[in-house]
Amino acid sequence: MTEQLFRRKPAEMLLAEAASHAGGLKRALRAMDLTLLGVGAIVGAGIFVLTGVAAAEYAGPGVTLSFVVAGFACAMAALCYAEFAAMIPIAGSAYSYSYATMGELIGWIIGWDLVLEYAVGAAAVAAGWSGYLAVILNGMGVHLPHALTHAPERGALMQMDLPALLIVLLVSAVLYVGISESARVNSAIVMVKLFAIAVVILVGVFYVRPNNWSPFVPFGWRGVMRGAAVIFFAYIGFDAVSTAAEEVVDPNRDLPIGILASLFLCTLLYLAVAAVLTGMVPALQIDIKAPLASAFVLRGLNVVAGIVSLGAVAGLTSVLLVLLLGQSRIFFAISRDGLLPPIFSRIHPVYRTPYWPTTLTGVVVGVTAALLPIQEIAELANIGTLFAFVLVCLGLWILRRVDPARPRPFRTPMVPMVPILGVISCGYLVLSLPLVTWIRFFVWMALGMVIYFGYGRYHSRVEAAARAELRAAASRG
Repeated sequence: MTEQLFRRKPAEMLLAEAASHAGGLKRALRAMDLTLLGVGAIVGAGIFVLTGVAAAEYAGPGVTLSFVVAGFACAMAALCYAEFAAMIPIAGSAYSYSYATMGELIGWIIGWDLVLEYAVGAAAVAAGWSGYLAVILNGMGVHLPHALTHAPERGALMQMDLPALLIVLLVSAVLYVGISESARVNSAIVMVKLFAIAVVILVGVFYVRPNNWSPFVPFGWRGVMRGAAVIFFAYIGFDAVSTAAEEVVDPNRDLPIGILASLFLCTLLYLAVAAVLTGMVPALQIDIKAPLASAFVLRGLNVVAGIVSLGAVAGLTSVLLVLLLGQSRIFFAISRDGLLPPIFSRIHPVYRTPYWPTTLTGVVVGVTAALLPIQEIAELANIGTLFAFVLVCLGLWILRRVDPARPRPFRTPMVPMVPILGVISCGYLVLSLPLVTWIRFFVWMALGMVIYFGYGRYHSRVEAAARAELRAAASRG
């Protein structure tokens, strides 16, 4: 059993299975599509919602430093992702990379962990989407019942966030139909939210009061790091680009471009928006539910607040689309390896999409978004993402040592320094998360172990191939 748990799946086998899988996923994405997918996934709940949480509760104006810390950790991980994505352009992302470098058990752990990043992250985004929709409707004089727009609160269990549930189901329907349609919808939405962010920066800069930046770090370095651990959610998404690898026309060239370009562009936008927000409003007065729109309301700029709210709704929609896309592709890849039932790797005969995982993900994410508050969901997504990044960085270092001759269309510079810095920075951030988040994480991973040892270990295709090879060798002997 020990041999099976740490048996690696060769990259050649991963690529061959992807090429031969019945029907195949439709290749329709190019570098610009991937960059916009990355921006679509990154710019969302983090900047429109959690920036306010981090500034008001943890870092104050020093939230800009929090973005720098989180961005650095992501940059180290992104460089490692870029090499893996170009070398092994498979739908499974970090799951497939870990399987190829550290063995089946680690691959399963990271695959199960990615559910926290994509599915749970999508639930947090849907909750943020609902909050901004309420701001828009309230501005129009339409007030939805509290019981239908908020997750259950203590002492008030008979309520749910209905808009969050409905937007998840709608986006899942778009993904069900096809990747080309999804990419076109995403590109249009990204342009809307980039316009809204430009409005925040270009208009907001004239209402900045420098005295609001003092004290710059009111809660000390610990507050900056807690803020970084929370707003790390703002960077979730660049790795989702790699989950679409089997739907890219030229993955060796375009995947590294999409991953690195989207991360660089979004980091610049984040720093500018964080500086403007904390300059417009004293940190303790920031509205943590709709911080950007509320900042302009406080300055009497209701029209601008409306534009920002529309951009936020559009932006969160695109994030939701990419995260749901990523989750369904992760399930698809794990099922193709036999670690989940084969229904998860069935491809629709007409749309050529993994329709079963898309449907299941949509239902589960929608219910989660309707019933849980956004901050708790976001912290759980963060720990899943940070853990995934640590294993990807380690995996790159390992593969450089065990398979140095493998062709690498993109090479991460300064190895092993870059992956080591990625492990240290992501590890430091994950240690900054609350204890309750760690407890939930371990419960989730324990559930994953039950599924693996109860089902996956007995249906692993890599293990079945190894047993067949042993029987063939015995018969020849």
